[in-house]
Amino acid sequence: MNTSMRNRRRPRLPPRGLASRLALLAALSTMPLAVQATEQEEEGEGKEGAAQENPAYFYQGAYLTSIGESLRLLGDSVTSLDGLTSGFRLTAGFTPYELPLLDIGAEIDYRESEEVPLVASQGDSQLVDTTSLGGSLLAGLRLGNFGVYAKSGFASWQGVAVTGQPGVNLDGGMTRVNGFGAHLAVSGVVGRLQYERFDEPSLEHLNHVTASIHLPF
Repeated sequence: MNTSMRNRRRPRLPPRGLASRLALLAALSTMPLAVQATEQEEEGEGKEGAAQENPAYFYQGAYLTSIGESLRLLGDSVTSLDGLTSGFRLTAGFTPYELPLLDIGAEIDYRESEEVPLVASQGDSQLVDTTSLGGSLLAGLRLGNFGVYAKSGFASWQGVAVTGQPGVNLDGGMTRVNGFGAHLAVSGVVGRLQYERFDEPSLEHLNHVTASIHLPF
């Protein structure tokens, strides 16, 4: 009984030094895969976060959607405070991957004004109906909570005198459109400043400067 137990062969275990080396090699072989997976996750989260950020030329109340990974569309109705002008604007833009803080876009703007008071060159006042359709290029820069953008383009317009004698250059033509805007976000509170100017005396009613503060609820 004792002799058979002594003769029973025990399984050989690798030396203690060899076992520790094998465990170290296994751990080192899995480290590159783990590091690569972590880098891919961080890169994906960074792109997703950048895609969710609003561009510098984002206007409050706009409808925002994305096509693919980079192209974004914005659209909103335009109404003047006096109720004389209405219309819409559409903006398409993207943010280059190489320049994640830069926003580039193009805008189409249509406005229709009814019975706008206008002083003719002869000094007579009259009511005028005007329509304008324009296109502009936009470029913006985002620096943390602060963003600024500029726009420049052209607009085609037509005007019809409702009352009084037709004034000079009231038939229509092409005019230059320029503008800029800025926003600042602090603790969820967003302040915006926008300026737009039409380089045409008959379209002075479309020039505007707006300042707003948006509070979260």
